[in-house]
Amino acid sequence: MEPSCKNTIVFLLENAGPSIRYRVKKEILNCITPKEEAALQEEIMAEPISVLITNCQKENGWLGNGFHGPNKNAGPYENQECGTKYFAEKGVRKDNPVLQKAMDAFVTVPFSDLCYRTKGKVYDEFKYAANGQNLIRCACIARAGYDDVIDIKPQIQLSLDSFKRVLEVDSVIDISRRIKSCKYRLFNNYEKWPCRYHFDILAHTDSWKSEENSRMLAKSFEKLMRTDRPEIKGVGAISWVGHPLGTLGGFCEGYAIRYEKNGVSVVNLEAVEWLVRCGVHHYLPAVQNEVKAIKNSIDENGICRIAADEEELQGISTYSGLQIEKDWKSVTSKLCDITFRALLILHYSEL
Repeated sequence: MEPSCKNTIVFLLENAGPSIRYRVKKEILNCITPKEEAALQEEIMAEPISVLITNCQKENGWLGNGFHGPNKNAGPYENQECGTKYFAEKGVRKDNPVLQKAMDAFVTVPFSDLCYRTKGKVYDEFKYAANGQNLIRCACIARAGYDDVIDIKPQIQLSLDSFKRVLEVDSVIDISRRIKSCKYRLFNNYEKWPCRYHFDILAHTDSWKSEENSRMLAKSFEKLMRTDRPEIKGVGAISWVGHPLGTLGGFCEGYAIRYEKNGVSVVNLEAVEWLVRCGVHHYLPAVQNEVKAIKNSIDENGICRIAADEEELQGISTYSGLQIEKDWKSVTSKLCDITFRALLILHYSEL
């Protein structure tokens, strides 16, 4: 292990909250006693947001009154998607009864149930590109590490096929159309195209991983990162289900992991972490450069000083957020979250 990483681990173990300390010991060092584990899990579940999520769980295991994020009856974490993602990022154990019951609800509650908040309509993820309740559900299952308990293999394959489709066509224009009643481009039915949720599924599962698949994924992202076709850059498509339905973060050409924000060049640590988890860094120089920049940004005290997109990192929501420190009221707490993501990136880039 690099000396800078050793200092990073010391910094986090001395300054971070229970979730980061737990994940460093369990995930990075692979060295934690049962007593330490039990104590840290107890601390994690005693934090205010964990208590809030626990208290909003319904009898059938569903978290709160929402599914895909908050609404007027469900707060930012009092919904099935954000609640399960929060527990997953916090390092809550798979055998925790609250998480276990929430995952059971994903098995027992039908997609037509009002819990899914689509008024009983079911959107088939195989018919509608980058869409569907089941895609969100499977991303939650993958993030929580339950893909060995609940079968999501068809959606893992769909995720791979969706990225592969980028390489099979010239652009999204080839697989979408326009109709008079809609100002947006619309995906053709039964087409495939990658979105944030396909990416999430692949980043948090292992069964699909092979050199061939990682190379394919790298080529797909390389094409999505193109900026030499201004007529295509930023062009996307949505679904038509009798009315326009936006995708789950469908990708467009011009996708970037580093960009300018408020006049500063920043990196999206979440995107880099997911790319590294997928093994893409082995074949894509743009990701290698960011891994190198992150490594070089760690100071003598082990703290990552890279300019990161903090808005993308803060909180945990449907389309962003990996914050697992209780709050960012202190500079140290924010640095712990940023530094922990840097450590994960460096750790997974070496596997």
